[in-house]
Amino acid sequence: MMMEGLVTNYVEYLNMGLKLVQPSGGAHSKTSLTGVPVGPDMSGMEKMWNIFSAIGDIAFAYSFSLVLLEIQDTLKSSPSENKVMKKASTIGVAVSTLLYTLCGVLGYAAFGNDASGNYLTGFGFYEPFWLIDIGNMCVVLHLLGAYQVLIQPFFAFVEDWSHKKWPESRFIEKEYYIGSYSLNLFRLTWRTMYVIIVTIVAMIFPFFNSFLGLIGAATYWPLTVYFPIEMYISQAKIQRGCFTWIWLKILSLTCLIVALLAAAGSIRGLAVSVSDFELFHSMS
Repeated sequence: MMMEGLVTNYVEYLNMGLKLVQPSGGAHSKTSLTGVPVGPDMSGMEKMWNIFSAIGDIAFAYSFSLVLLEIQDTLKSSPSENKVMKKASTIGVAVSTLLYTLCGVLGYAAFGNDASGNYLTGFGFYEPFWLIDIGNMCVVLHLLGAYQVLIQPFFAFVEDWSHKKWPESRFIEKEYYIGSYSLNLFRLTWRTMYVIIVTIVAMIFPFFNSFLGLIGAATYWPLTVYFPIEMYISQAKIQRGCFTWIWLKILSLTCLIVALLAAAGSIRGLAVSVSDFELFHSMS
């Protein structure tokens, strides 16, 4: 997990380096205080939908709560795990917020209203080429680690269900041992096919921003806000109707509204993109 975090931060540093190169090279893009101006190319309604979709992109950056318990399970019992995780989460969220804020601000300073959703693929701008190549390699390393961590609960669910459904199947149950490693043909086959199918689907429908926003909107409120708040209320035995309970509920409701707006913007973006997309063509 530490290596994963280092690679993620390195990607952001490279992104910021790319954005610093553009203005320093003398290129100045059109900018405005409120972003893309409303005009012939963009209506007020279109801008509103894009803002909602962007909120989903931001929410995606904070969907880390899925792996917090797995990380906490790897900590020693002294000092207390909850104290260590509180400190780690505070530092992690602060650093992530700083990096992503710098990424957005520098990106807007460099590319203005033409800023793309994916700075590594969204422009005809590929200089310095070595910085782009290193950035893309770091993205691959980052996704390899993140994919393995985040998809494990789904893999475990499917495999547990299959074991219960077909307990007599040798294909599902048989384990082959190679030294200290075990190999299961069902696990190898279905996981490989899943990754291949998901990768092909992602390449066929490459709506980077809209998909990212939809995933962020779908996971942000229930996993990052609602369940942690409800668990805290239960664990701390906060009385219903008291001041703390009311404000926690208001926080949860506010985040739900934000998530719904983000989901609406992302779904609308997908619907618009589907009407004129080309297979395997980036729609960043």
